[in-house]
Amino acid sequence: MFTVKFLNEKYNSKIRMPIPIELITLIVATGISYGVNLKRVYGVDIVGNIPTGLKAPIIPSTDLFASVVGNAFAIAVVVYAFTISLVKMFAVKHGYNVDSNQELIALGLSNSFGSFFQCFTIGTAMSRSLVQESTGGNSQVAGAVSSLVILIIILKAGELFESLPKAILASVVVVNLKGIYKQFKDIPALWRSNKMDLAVWLVTFLATILLNLDLGLAVSVAFSLVAVIFRTQWPRYSILGQVSGTDIYRDVTQYQQALEIPGVKIFRSSCTLYFANAELYANAVKKQCGIDVDKLIEMKKKEAKKKKQLQEKAEREAKKGLKEQKNAEDANEKAHELEYIYPHSPGVREPEQAVINEVVEETAFNAAGSDQCPFHSLILDLSTVSFVDTVSIKILKNIFRDFQEIDVAVYLVGCHGM
Repeated sequence: MFTVKFLNEKYNSKIRMPIPIELITLIVATGISYGVNLKRVYGVDIVGNIPTGLKAPIIPSTDLFASVVGNAFAIAVVVYAFTISLVKMFAVKHGYNVDSNQELIALGLSNSFGSFFQCFTIGTAMSRSLVQESTGGNSQVAGAVSSLVILIIILKAGELFESLPKAILASVVVVNLKGIYKQFKDIPALWRSNKMDLAVWLVTFLATILLNLDLGLAVSVAFSLVAVIFRTQWPRYSILGQVSGTDIYRDVTQYQQALEIPGVKIFRSSCTLYFANAELYANAVKKQCGIDVDKLIEMKKKEAKKKKQLQEKAEREAKKGLKEQKNAEDANEKAHELEYIYPHSPGVREPEQAVINEVVEETAFNAAGSDQCPFHSLILDLSTVSFVDTVSIKILKNIFRDFQEIDVAVYLVGCHGM
């Protein structure tokens, strides 16, 4: 079967109709099994009795719903995903659009109608679809012909395959899953392009093989969600610069032509902002700006506190000087009552003014000696943020507050409308 399928693919332009190797294999194997009596002589497992005819429609038993709901949900998800994938592949090849809702409704109606006749789950057969498409069967007529053939087998021809060995059916399934096995070739490409996608691929494969379909599907979905959360914990943070003579802004660490605007920092994150990475976002803003914001705030508070202390000291010294001045004036007034009515009037505030001048000079010296912020404006690019929750709003408010403490104006750009 592998050899014939290979030849069918290689010479599909010269062969009008592919060789139906599966059908030939089934007929030959059934004839050999019946002629040699493989079941009685060698104990080979065969298909056995195949009931013919259509069963009368009945109402599905509601007692089974609780026991099959888990498997039914898993099968529904797998069938829908597989169907949509195959349909989109053909849509790209033949140039037409696919309505996903229409496909879902079609599968739901088909399975609902088939449940009254105890049918198997209706899905997409990749091998049959590929064979049908390769032979030019692109319309509903091809599906009607296939259904007619299956109807004939169900009504009359089914009993002819009672001697068919199950191993032959297994080989047909394995050979037609060749396309699925080829996906192992994607592992090197995934390793080079995205290791997280490779991890999701491997976890899904192993979980499905080891834990069965339903549990494996649940594990793979849960791991995919966890992977998304972890991806948002390690986004790429960057400072943007302007490409000279354009309105294009790029990461200054990746593009040499991108230069920072003097006095302005433009910060961007590669993923959205939400409660799980909001704190990391705030820390990255401070780190990427190249300054210790918390230290500058602390120094500014210390300077303000010291200035206040010096002012209080100046007020105390002034009051003390005024008191001494007043005592001196009273003494001089008694001695020179007629000479000076208000002695030393112009110099009453000299001690107070001297202390205040000392405070101003010392404060200016401390401010000149402290670290100053090298920019005056911070721009946060929120073009990658699709929504903002309450935690993110609180973090943004904290960023505004902290940078305003060091006299840096903060602006938001690229915000999406609600």
